[in-house]
Amino acid sequence: LRVWSPRAPGAPSAAPARGRPAIAGGAAADPALERRQLAESGGPISRRDMLLAFAPYMIIIVVLGITSLHAVTVQLDKLTSEFTWPGLHVLNSKGKAPTSATFKFNWLTAAGTWLLVSGVLTAIVLRVRPALALRTYVRTLDQIKWALITVCAVLAVAYVMNLSGQTVTLGTWAAGAGSFFAFLSPLIGWFGTAVTGSDTSTNSLFGGLQVAAAHKAGLSPTLLAGANSSGGVLAKMVSPQNLAIGAAAVGLAGREGDIFRRVIGWSVALVLLMAVLVLLQSGPLSFMVP
Repeated sequence: LRVWSPRAPGAPSAAPARGRPAIAGGAAADPALERRQLAESGGPISRRDMLLAFAPYMIIIVVLGITSLHAVTVQLDKLTSEFTWPGLHVLNSKGKAPTSATFKFNWLTAAGTWLLVSGVLTAIVLRVRPALALRTYVRTLDQIKWALITVCAVLAVAYVMNLSGQTVTLGTWAAGAGSFFAFLSPLIGWFGTAVTGSDTSTNSLFGGLQVAAAHKAGLSPTLLAGANSSGGVLAKMVSPQNLAIGAAAVGLAGREGDIFRRVIGWSVALVLLMAVLVLLQSGPLSFMVP
């Protein structure tokens, strides 16, 4: 067993220590820890380590890029299953069943399917043990379980509101704000995502309202639908569900309040800027709207 001692009293060490000291001549037990310590101490990172670090992102880009090609999507759509939702007897104003009454199970064109495939490929590339990968997947589902329940509940409410005519009624009422509704449009999307944690849920819940209000107020439905989604994106950083997931992912669980105080100002400022931009696009900058 060797014990380190300085060459001379008070003399600075020649170079910072690399990695963890070996114990009784044994090697370090965690190579990943050694690489992390090496990076933090300013040591060079090998090209292989850099490629492995970027591997998950590169895999996602390649997989989603390939499956988004039109030729590939057409072939995948052939395996889409459709069925009429049982127990649902709803007719629209024309006396016909709405398109939402038919459920499309497009599991091969859904982004979530290919994100899961990307995760499996990443585990293979990084040589993660199957048992560890499965445990991590289960823990991840446990972390987002309340967010999943919230999204499902909001989508259910959105379907009820759309099919019962509540969305159109609210849109007609909101159109009373006139052209100023263009300013309020991103704020509605921001509020929806801040509460539900999902931009998809917000679009389902308020998208119909935005379009109905646009038609009644003489505004562009395309502009307000886009404003709803854009405002929702700017609320992702302050949504309780996303704060909890993000804090847990970086080891800051329990400090969601600190993160919220850091980002709330940016979120509000950005959505106000977006509201001003949408208001301008409904008037002098209307040429920007397709």
